[in-house]
Amino acid sequence: MNAPVSIEDFATRLSTSAFRGAMRQLASGVSVITAGSGEDRSGMTVTSVSSLSLEPPSLIVCVNKQSSTWPLLLRHQVFGVNILGAGQQDVAVRFSGEGDVSGAARFGDEPVIIAETGAPLLANALAAFDCEADALVDYHSHVIVIGRVKAVRVTEGRSALLYWRRQYSELGSAPTLRPRRRAP
Repeated sequence: MNAPVSIEDFATRLSTSAFRGAMRQLASGVSVITAGSGEDRSGMTVTSVSSLSLEPPSLIVCVNKQSSTWPLLLRHQVFGVNILGAGQQDVAVRFSGEGDVSGAARFGDEPVIIAETGAPLLANALAAFDCEADALVDYHSHVIVIGRVKAVRVTEGRSALLYWRRQYSELGSAPTLRPRRRAP
C-alpha cells in the first residue's frame, strides 16, 4: 500500500509558469481553427478542441480574444475545425503565427475547401468540421465557442499530429486493431 503524501509534498505554488508547465504534460491533437472569407480570413493553431455532444453534433473550441482569428469568428459566426495529420507540422507552425505570418498568408499554398456555411476548411486535414457558432461563453482572456457541426469531412489512412511538452510528434501508423465493440 502506498504511503499517504501530504499536500505540502505534492503541491507547487500556483503561478502562470507552474500552470503552463503542468498543462504541457497533456498530449493533445493539433487542430487549426479557420474563419473569414477571401483575403479577410485567418486561422490559428490550437490544442483546445473537444467534442461536446452527439445530439446535436457539437464541439468546444477555446479562443484567445487577442488572436487575429477571434474577430473573424465573431463577425462571421462560422468557422472550421481542421484536425491535422502526420506530416502537417509546417501547417501547424504557420497557423501559430511563427515568423509573423498573419491573416490569409497563413493559408500559404494549402488547398482550401469553402464549406456550405462559407467557412474555409483545409482540404488536406485529417478531419475537418464545418461549424456555426451556437454559443459564446466569455471567460477572462478567452471565449469558449460552442460550435454546431453542420458537416464533416474525414481522410482515412493517416496518423495524427500530436503536441506534447512543446514538441510536435506523430502518433504512429494508422491503427490496425479492430474498433472496440459497443456494449449491447
